[in-house]
Amino acid sequence: MKHLLLIAIIFLITSSFTEKQVKWSAIGDSITYLNEHPEETENRITKGYMTRVVEKIPQISYINKGYNGWTASQVAGEIENLGIESSDVYTVFLGTNDWWSEVPLGTFTDYLENTGNRTFYGSYRIIVNKFRNLNKSAKIVLITPMQRGDFVYIADLNNNAWGAYKFKNGQSLATFAEAVKIIGKHEKIKVVDLYNHSGITLENMVKFKRVKDETTGQYINLTYPEYIEKPFNPDTDEYPYPPAAVAMTYDGLHPSDQGYEIIAGMLVKVFKKLKLN
Repeated sequence: MKHLLLIAIIFLITSSFTEKQVKWSAIGDSITYLNEHPEETENRITKGYMTRVVEKIPQISYINKGYNGWTASQVAGEIENLGIESSDVYTVFLGTNDWWSEVPLGTFTDYLENTGNRTFYGSYRIIVNKFRNLNKSAKIVLITPMQRGDFVYIADLNNNAWGAYKFKNGQSLATFAEAVKIIGKHEKIKVVDLYNHSGITLENMVKFKRVKDETTGQYINLTYPEYIEKPFNPDTDEYPYPPAAVAMTYDGLHPSDQGYEIIAGMLVKVFKKLKLN
């Protein structure tokens, strides 16, 4: 009897020191997707922010629900078909593609009244509702879009876009980041504000952009903002971001290892405050 009692006490003691395993579902676009696909960056990165978070908090296991090029509107529209599981914590990292794809930002009323995925605000309501339907006690963390410079896709030079220094269809990327913060404040959920507080800015997005001088035809390396409005011809010009240009991103938009480390660090601080264990 004493032997059994001793075993029971030892079990209770060891159990109390065993950290609870936490399931994390990360919803996002290509910045999330690339975590498992460094080869699609020509190995300009080694790992994404999710792997880095789990390395720092081993009790967490993650599910990558990142979709290349997707908007919050697309995620909301397909929310029932994405196989999103009941999880202990959810993160949402969207918005940069909504801005570039000219999805209307809408108003906070769209969120409050659940008006559908025609606007960015409305899309976030659908996404948050889905999480709460899956697990009412789950923690939710929203991540604002990052700032972004001139983007050129490493695998397709025809896929390029100007940076957040310029409006798209009358909308600024900053207003999409602000919308995420407004939703977080209303819902009393944590927001990781990459746009304003990560230190990833237009000035350090890349070390330089390599462009062809219009007068001499020679390539020159220009920093921000000198490279703004300099023409880029995807049919004839070389890729403007050689390895030496990599800074916080490797292509003007997607984080480098350095950028991902910053994102992971900010997430780790928030996760620890949530007391997931």
